Formats: sequence, structure tokens, C-alpha cells
Amino acid sequence: MKARIKFRKYGALRFIGHLDVMRFFQKVMRRAEIPIAFTGGYSPHMIMSFASPLGIGLSSDGEYFDIELIEPVESEDAVRRMNEACVEGIEVVSIRQIAEEKKMTGMTILAGADYLVSIKEEALPDGWQDQFRIFMEQSEIRIVKQTKRSETEVDIRPMIWKWEIRGDKIYLQVASGSAQNLKPDLVMEAFVRFLEERGDYRGNGGTSPLETGAFGYHRLEMYADMGENGERKLLTLESLGKDMKKTE
Repeated sequence: MKARIKFRKYGALRFIGHLDVMRFFQKVMRRAEIPIAFTGGYSPHMIMSFASPLGIGLSSDGEYFDIELIEPVESEDAVRRMNEACVEGIEVVSIRQIAEEKKMTGMTILAGADYLVSIKEEALPDGWQDQFRIFMEQSEIRIVKQTKRSETEVDIRPMIWKWEIRGDKIYLQVASGSAQNLKPDLVMEAFVRFLEERGDYRGNGGTSPLETGAFGYHRLEMYADMGENGERKLLTLESLGKDMKKTE
């Protein structure tokens, strides 16, 4: 039986890396007595796969990982036990049964994600909201994207599906997954370069906001695209599962 766990990551624990998060949940599984399955062989380990590791420094309300259970659990009770084993900064939101097919794992079906970008006061010039609207009205937004082996110029505009200015924050819905993956910091990097190229901004005291940690990033949710014939239909990874209840 396969299950999907949704959790929040916030506060000081946003600064711990992905491997530490994995080790943390391995301990939570043991302490909460979740009947998780192990691999075989000489060095068995818990069957656990994360949909998309969160970068260091980012907080989130919508993180996911899939596990395999050797026996069913009751969702509400399992969430309670896991949270009792957690510390401040990690909160389990749900555990739901998912389809058994390998092609339906979170890592495989992940297609998009929502982010909220916060901007420190005076990090950008007055009227940046109007400039961001002009920035997003471009037909192309080209950046140099670095990979492990090379760097290539790509147009990221088609990967920004939705955007909205929310007061002093920016909401972004972007492509995320194995096919296409756009991180919100690349959008903000492109925006700062846009301001600089237009001569509207020279940084605060000569220092670019990209160098001063002026932007904060919070992941809101992750989605699978269940549309057909090229029509996008986004569903949260959580909604693709169902709550488990013990049978009498």
C-alpha cells in the first residue's frame, strides 16, 4: 500500500537541507510507529521518495513525500502520532493512500508549483509593481540557465503560468518537475536584470538585491497536470489520494 504525506516546513528549520529532512522523517517514522516498508538486501532502507526537494532557506506549506506501508493506518491517528514526534518547524498535514502505479508517484507526476515571493522594504525602487507588470508583458524572458555540465540560454516566460502582485509580495505559479522546472529565484533574477538594463535601478547603495538576500521564497503548493490533449488541469498532489480508515 502506497501513501503520500504532506507537510509544512517553516521557521528555523527552513535552513536545513534535503538530506537532513530525509533523516528527520526516518526518525519520525520510527518514533510514530508508522508501518513503513523497507527495501531488501544487505542494507535495507525505508521506501521514501520526495516529490521535489525544497531549497535551503525556503519555507513551505505544501511539501510531499511518498512511502510504502506494510499495513494500513488510520490517517487522522497517523498524523497525530507523527506530529507528536516532530519538532517546531515541521508539521505533518495529511497522509493519504495513493495509486499503486509507479507512474503516479509524486516525483513522476509533479508538473507545477505555487510560490509567494516576499520583498524586503526598500530592496526595490518605488513603483516596482508597475515595472513588474511591464516585465511580465514581454513575449520572451530569456536567461542563462546553468546546469552541472554547461549553461544555456532559455526563455522562461512560457514556464510562468500565473502571476499576481499581492501588496508587497509576488505570487507565481510556475512549471516544476522533470520535464520543465523553474525556480522563483530565477524569475526575480531576471526581473532585477530587466530593471538594470532599462536604467531604472542601480541597486541599493550600489549593491544588487540579488546579493543581499532581499527576496524570500515560500512554496504554497505542488500540482500534477491531469489534463488531456494539451489542456492543463492542475490538481494538488494531496487531492490525488484518499484518507485511510481502519476496517472493523
